Amino acid sequence: MRALRSVFLRHTSQVAEWEMRRVRELLDAAFEGDFGEEDFEHALGGMHTLVYDGEELVAHGSVVQRRVVHAGRALRTGYVEAVAVRADRRRSGLGGVVMQSLEGVVARAYVLGALSASAAGAALYAGRGWRVWGGEIGVLGPGGPERLADEEGSTYVWAPSGGVLPDPAAGPLHFDWRDGDVL
Repeated sequence: MRALRSVFLRHTSQVAEWEMRRVRELLDAAFEGDFGEEDFEHALGGMHTLVYDGEELVAHGSVVQRRVVHAGRALRTGYVEAVAVRADRRRSGLGGVVMQSLEGVVARAYVLGALSASAAGAALYAGRGWRVWGGEIGVLGPGGPERLADEEGSTYVWAPSGGVLPDPAAGPLHFDWRDGDVL
């Protein structure tokens, strides 16, 4: 008999050390070794959705707070990080389970949701109403604002129910600085 799926929503401070090791192992496997320490660091400090099948961690995602400056206003943004589903469980709806949970956090705590999608993950986000940002992307770097043209076309935004997405015609989205890959 197959064990029932369990979904947990926890702050980083509530995720046990052994469980965080499982998260890291899942991310390493799902991203085929292309998920570095700085990427992992970016996924910490916010809320994590953990999906288990019995004792096995099969999916994960987190949302952390970022500040995004647009048209002279700093937007409190829930930035989705480290969404992964174990390879043998992909295309079974688990990515949607993770996103539904994370979108609930964004809807309750932020004015905007944002993420950087891989080519493999883009269909999941688009299917849930996330939109590719149609304007410039930048970062508020140590030397001032810098354009990140490589992030354009893969950065998605989402407005919680009743919210309005920023207008790309009003200017770029400038994300707050962080070490490693900025987005």
